[in-house]
Amino acid sequence: MRMTAYGDPEASTVLVQMADDHDLEGIGSEIAEIRRLTDRPFALLAFRVESWNHDLSPWKAPAVFGNEPFGDGAADTLAEALRRCADREKKYIIGGYSLAGLFALWAAYQTDAFAAAAAASPSVWFPGFAEYITARRPYAGSVYLSLGDREERTRNPVMSAVGDRIREIHELLRGQGVNTVLEWNPGNHFRDADLRTARAFAWAMRQ
Repeated sequence: MRMTAYGDPEASTVLVQMADDHDLEGIGSEIAEIRRLTDRPFALLAFRVESWNHDLSPWKAPAVFGNEPFGDGAADTLAEALRRCADREKKYIIGGYSLAGLFALWAAYQTDAFAAAAAASPSVWFPGFAEYITARRPYAGSVYLSLGDREERTRNPVMSAVGDRIREIHELLRGQGVNTVLEWNPGNHFRDADLRTARAFAWAMRQ
């Protein structure tokens, strides 16, 4: 994966984000919004994901939209990211949008390298994910969740469960005593991804 670093390289807070070309196009506005919401210095490491459905999926699953199924490359992706997050003096926060948001949430259950997970509109409809975390507790001390208020209004029977799943996950985390929040944004899944991701990271930075 190609990594691009933004922000202050000397900052003690490092944001880690898996991104595709669309995310990278909006990275400037995302960074500007983070700076508007918090005055804390930070670096942002953006990892360009080559195969979105494969590299960010924790296990194989059939296609939900289109013809491309989901792979099981998340473990390899996380291992590569962790090699860039080895400075014990830094505070790392992993975050992302959509399937990258799901990856960030999943990563919080795999390693204690991240102080927080910032999951903006995460794909928690992903088959088996809610069941996977039911008997587990995240290593990350803080977890941000958000969703657009129209995201669950879709004819796709798998994706329409996203609202129920994110409410269940939020209540599970609260019941476990995890510092968490669930924010609702106006609009569907494709609205303001850069600004939603910025709000997710900014909240995590303040914890």
